Amino acid sequence: MTSTVAKKEIVAGAPLRIGPFTLNSRLIVGTGKYKTFALMRQAIDASGADMVTIAVRRVNLDRPQEESLLDYLDRSRITILPNTAGCYTAEDAIRTARLGREAGLSNLIKLEVLGDAQTLLPDTEALLVATRQLVKEGFVVMPYTNDDPIVAKKLEDAGCACVMPLAAPIGSGQGILNPLNIQFILRTVKVPVIVDAGVGTASDAAVAMELGADGILMNTAIAEARDPVAMAQAMRLAVQAGRLAREAGRMPKRETASASSPVSGTVARSLDEA
Repeated sequence: MTSTVAKKEIVAGAPLRIGPFTLNSRLIVGTGKYKTFALMRQAIDASGADMVTIAVRRVNLDRPQEESLLDYLDRSRITILPNTAGCYTAEDAIRTARLGREAGLSNLIKLEVLGDAQTLLPDTEALLVATRQLVKEGFVVMPYTNDDPIVAKKLEDAGCACVMPLAAPIGSGQGILNPLNIQFILRTVKVPVIVDAGVGTASDAAVAMELGADGILMNTAIAEARDPVAMAQAMRLAVQAGRLAREAGRMPKRETASASSPVSGTVARSLDEA
């Protein structure tokens, strides 16, 4: 029994590899919507995340003397994931990714190409165009996409380091609306699958990991919680618990009851023999 538990703990804690990057935490967090940079830093620390995404457009790249959210991130421990938030065309997203790399942020990019301002759903056609160009330029691309396994496969074929299907619209907090599609994506691609957008609370994170997701990216669920630091810790534990449960293998669902104190079977026979 001891050796089995130890093995599962190791599996649940296995690092997540995205391209050339290795992460000890399977929780990736954002930096937006916090009341203060100091609160943001406390929440990130509580989350245990070692990859943090920032919108390139939110960083004062042309005013380095001003206070920046980068001043509150321990870049010796945290991998910065620039993102193209707010871009609505492939050209704009490509330009923003290049700007972030030229400013010294990273060649890693969370690629967002949005279709409209109301739903913030991705424009997958433009996303594929931007992906192919950025991969050609040496970027490690992590694309935010819809929960479509066909698009996920096309993104993998285009050279993405992972795919990041939404659970629900950005910032909606509605949780995993279509678990079946997430499962289809997991069966379709070989690169890591990071559930991105729509997680609202810790149980949502656990469900995503139990489905088999390799990781989760979230921002609003933590930043807009009544206590962001406490929620960050809850999300950290939920991601760990969900992955461990996935690796442990849940019991089968049954239509009828099954006695928890059986009168037959291995345990019962052992007691009779004793």
